[in-house]
Amino acid sequence: MDSLLFLCARRVVAQRPLPALPPHLYPALFQAAFLDGRPLVLRDLVDTWPFPVLQFQRLVGHRELLRDRTCIDCVEAVIQAVVAQIQRALDEPGRHSRWVLGIPGWLRVLDMTRLSDSMSGCTPAALTSWSSTEVLAKACVELSKHEPEFQRRASKRLKGRSGAATATAALRAPGVDVHADLVVNRRSYGILRDALQVGAAGPLRLKCHEFQAKYISAYEILTLLKSLDPSCVRRVDLHFRNLGLNGLLVILPHLSRFPELRSLKLQHSKVDVRHLTTESDIRILCVARKLGMLTSLRELNLGSSRLSGNLRQILCDLQAPLESLELAFCSLVPADLAFLSQSFHAPALKRLDLSGHDISQGLLEPLRLLLEETSASLLYLDLRECRMADSHLNALLPMLRCCSHLRFLGLYGNPLSTAVLKDLLQKTLEFPDLHQVVYPFPVDCYKREPPESRRNFVKDKELFAAAKAEFSQILANSKRIDLIWTYTPLGCRALDYFSL
Repeated sequence: MDSLLFLCARRVVAQRPLPALPPHLYPALFQAAFLDGRPLVLRDLVDTWPFPVLQFQRLVGHRELLRDRTCIDCVEAVIQAVVAQIQRALDEPGRHSRWVLGIPGWLRVLDMTRLSDSMSGCTPAALTSWSSTEVLAKACVELSKHEPEFQRRASKRLKGRSGAATATAALRAPGVDVHADLVVNRRSYGILRDALQVGAAGPLRLKCHEFQAKYISAYEILTLLKSLDPSCVRRVDLHFRNLGLNGLLVILPHLSRFPELRSLKLQHSKVDVRHLTTESDIRILCVARKLGMLTSLRELNLGSSRLSGNLRQILCDLQAPLESLELAFCSLVPADLAFLSQSFHAPALKRLDLSGHDISQGLLEPLRLLLEETSASLLYLDLRECRMADSHLNALLPMLRCCSHLRFLGLYGNPLSTAVLKDLLQKTLEFPDLHQVVYPFPVDCYKREPPESRRNFVKDKELFAAAKAEFSQILANSKRIDLIWTYTPLGCRALDYFSL
């Protein structure tokens, strides 16, 4: 339910121009203008922002916008307002002097990190991130073009003045530190490269916290990584990059310059170590050694790599236990799960993704042991498409019930019956922290097609509606309105490592 302050703020931002406002109302007005999709009002607010810091996620939270396009329009409006403010400071001597002296009432830090989280309910996160990255990069490049003219005019103003301190202050360009999560693809690579090469000297200084690259070459990735401020980066996500072992050996040495790097995602990197040779064995050891140099690493995603029997070799040099490990579709064998259950990672794991492994192929017992070792810490468990039948889930249930702090459980794509899912639901009601379960379409809710049909089975909507009604009734009787049971993973708000 909206607060009275928020409701009043909505009435105020519905009018333009805004009346004179006390500083303490600005956060509520910003939130109302953003959520209601009023970019022009946002520009006015940012133009007179009375605080040195503007932090998106703190102001917007996780609330949904009213229209799909508005989030991107509002992000652009905020960036344009910051650019306009800097340009005025560059053009007006008095305004520039107040900026340099740090007089209150001037924005110095724009924090746009976790922007896609704040706006998860409106447009796709990738679209929002790509758009904001491009807008920011273009603004950085455009503002940097004003630098020579600013320096020329500042030098003129220095004539007749004395003192090195005065000279340094007058020549220092006003600027804003923009903390952001950057997403780059082939289209945006060039402009982002140019923006980062402007560096710390530009009026709009990019401070990247999370860096995600898609569909660009290893050389282009390296070019961008070398330009990032090492003090801020905490996640690198090289998504859908066919790096292989050779590519990893090119990239990994450059990641050690990021002391705060906590998360490394390498899904779909085509790392295949199933058929070892002397040369590939040496390269695995080199990869392990480079991973070991990332001393702050706590999350690792190797999804869709082919690691059969080599998980120990990959993780052997890590200096601290991982808290999040994603190994979906990694062709793991029982020895890999056995190693993991005996490693120092197991008691520390909060997030574990073992999707895409056939649990009937000798993995059930190692998985039981692993769940037992992780039960005290585990918050997120994804076992989708593991060919898990009723008997397998029944065998895992005692271990799952030990995971009493679990917040998310993914079972999508497994051949489970309605009866077993009802039993699971009854048992998971005991988990006070569990917020979301993604269950599969029950196997008994399919019907056989006629012999002439190309498909043997199709979904029976009536049977499934009855099963869903039973699940809903159990939840209603338990009064667990906070627990979401859903049969589709699309649109689910997945628990991110940094939010756990």
